[in-house]
Amino acid sequence: MPLGKVLYESGDTLRYVYFPTDSIVSLLYVMENGSSAEISVVGYDGMIGVALFMGGNSTTSRGIVQSAGFGYRLLGQRMKDEFNRHGELLYLLLRYSQALITQMAQTAVCNRHHSIDQQLCRWLLLSLDRLKDNHLVMTQELIANMLGVRREGVTEAASRLHKEGVIDYSRGHITVTNRSKLEQLSCECYEVVKAETDRLLSFSSS
Repeated sequence: MPLGKVLYESGDTLRYVYFPTDSIVSLLYVMENGSSAEISVVGYDGMIGVALFMGGNSTTSRGIVQSAGFGYRLLGQRMKDEFNRHGELLYLLLRYSQALITQMAQTAVCNRHHSIDQQLCRWLLLSLDRLKDNHLVMTQELIANMLGVRREGVTEAASRLHKEGVIDYSRGHITVTNRSKLEQLSCECYEVVKAETDRLLSFSSS
């Protein structure tokens, strides 16, 4: 799953579902003028293509690989057949859908009420939780598209985080050097999403 690969566009009929392993996929809402904003991120904790088992077969978002890596692809019909057996997978996917809805709702609130600095901190933390290390490959232009803000705003916010010793940034490579400080600078939106995801998707859930 290479960086920037589009898994589906808005309105496409979904033929497959995807299970990222060490990659991250962003779900973006794209406006008529081409501008976009991220509504959620999906990593090893989730799947791409919930519209298939929810009966819609298509979605208004775009699925694009935000962080390169690997994942599994499964025919949508195979997923629907298993979902309709009403076994453990059904309940797991329903819990995941609730966690995803929470992330989408919190992202909308965050984008409306919190500063670009706070949004960037939230975005970095959500991405880190879905990676195996503290290193991301992502240009400021792509981050701006994800957050739905001007590139200059991301540049200024990233510069402030760098000056505070939170991140190192060079040519599209971001390394988080002080996660605890990053969590302090983030708004409450990150913790709300993390707590709900942990609650719903804990392996001990029944």
